[in-house]
Amino acid sequence: MFLIGENLNVINRVIGRAFKEKDPGPIAEEAKRQKEKGMDWIDINLGPARKGGPELMEFVVNTVQDAIGDEIPLCLDTSNIEAMEAGLAACKGKAIINSIMCRPERYENMIPLAVKYKANMIALMWGPDGLPRDENERMALFAELQYAANEAGVPDEDIFVDGIVTPVNIQQQQLMSLLAFQEMVGEMFPGIKSTCGLSNISNGPPDNLRPILNQTYMIMLERKGMYSVIADAYDDGLIALARGERPDIVELVYKVMDGEEIDENALPDEPNDGWKMIDYVKTARVILGHSLYSDSWLEL
Repeated sequence: MFLIGENLNVINRVIGRAFKEKDPGPIAEEAKRQKEKGMDWIDINLGPARKGGPELMEFVVNTVQDAIGDEIPLCLDTSNIEAMEAGLAACKGKAIINSIMCRPERYENMIPLAVKYKANMIALMWGPDGLPRDENERMALFAELQYAANEAGVPDEDIFVDGIVTPVNIQQQQLMSLLAFQEMVGEMFPGIKSTCGLSNISNGPPDNLRPILNQTYMIMLERKGMYSVIADAYDDGLIALARGERPDIVELVYKVMDGEEIDENALPDEPNDGWKMIDYVKTARVILGHSLYSDSWLEL
């Protein structure tokens, strides 16, 4: 699984202040730390960047590249089209546009940037009516956006699809829909890559429980063909799983997905960054909808 570090984000208090003050120090240090953690891409999230967006994006891109060179490609995240173009122009390598919604007023302006700068693009399954209701609506939106991108000159190999991860404590059933959609994409569009904002699944549950949700769902998504995830660069357990270092945990989650009986008393007590094997079993069951979510699911 390829990893896109999510932490260079305007919502981070330290980073947000550095963006506002155009202070290169914290930005450069964050980029260096993500490089040390082995991120495959670094996401630069400016948010709306309504005021001075182009100048800010150019500054941040240059700061990151000055700090770590062009060894790690960048993923640029802003809804400000002018800021997006400024960032793409400053990028030394092949960047990712994060993201292009399936709304004509957005993709008709954003897709040409992918063509002009030969960038990858994330096709976000957020349509005119917002979040799709199920995997079939996701597929209909993607077919529209993929066709528009191809017609403009963006090849399939430059397209990542993001079916949208929802919080487990609000839209639990949507997590299964995304798994089904991910499998459909692999069958119908074999040249397409994929990604998602993985941490959205745990947006709402207590902070101490976020890693086990993120890690378990990543395993499930990867089985369905997910190519990459936008995730916490400092979740060492997640990194270990993404790099194939814990096949025992992966196999266990697969067994839960397949409906196999699990002898909980026979599970080895070998933690992955603090999480026990039984924690992955219980979490997979919650994501699959075998039980309703509650903040105490690991205690039940």
